[in-house]
Amino acid sequence: MDVYEAVMSRRAVRGFTDQHVPREVLERVLSAAACSPSGSNLQPWNSYVLTGAPLAELKKLAGERVVAGDPGDEREYEMYPPALRSPYRERRAAFGKARYGELGISREDVEARQRAAAANWDCFGAPVALFCYIDRDLGRPQWADLGMYLQTIMLLLRAEGLHSCLQMAWSVYRKTVAEVVSPPDGLVLFCGMSIGFEDVTVSYANTPRAPLDETVTFVEGQVAGKGRLRVNGPSRADHIADSHE
Repeated sequence: MDVYEAVMSRRAVRGFTDQHVPREVLERVLSAAACSPSGSNLQPWNSYVLTGAPLAELKKLAGERVVAGDPGDEREYEMYPPALRSPYRERRAAFGKARYGELGISREDVEARQRAAAANWDCFGAPVALFCYIDRDLGRPQWADLGMYLQTIMLLLRAEGLHSCLQMAWSVYRKTVAEVVSPPDGLVLFCGMSIGFEDVTVSYANTPRAPLDETVTFVEGQVAGKGRLRVNGPSRADHIADSHE
């Protein structure tokens, strides 16, 4: 599978088989993913991979909270701004309509939506779950580095014939995850990731992307009126140190 095929075939799979994923495959993927870029090579990711009995225990504990009507833990970060502006508001609404429409769930059926969301805590049936943490003292650039790391993992999984689903929803039950993985103090759970072989009997909604001209601007040709500008600020060496390795 080439890179383009991996990118184009990657999607959030919400239905997995229980087929075993070999440990050596996971180690191969995560070893390669360690080459992901990060500012000044900080490598701010801290990952925990659960399979077998530990994952079963996590699913059990999370499921018990769902059944009990537990609203979950207070988030340690804001997933979305309180008031999304256009075009992000429309894109999110279109996703929700497609996702729940594929399941035959109306916007007004809150109970059915909650049942569908509860599948997160079973990792959609996946036999592997990865949980990615970051040091709470690190800043926004390092959180962006996590995104590059996680994307690299997802593409490498495609090369192995596997699928995944990134789940920030796990941050709601972060205390339950911590019961199982016992992370050191000072780490924040960013997300979980379900990993496995796709259950092709589970239908999914296609989520189209915005056209290129909505998100990309090509600036071509000579820029008029631009001369050499002297700026008092960081040296060139400082900027080199800030590059992504």
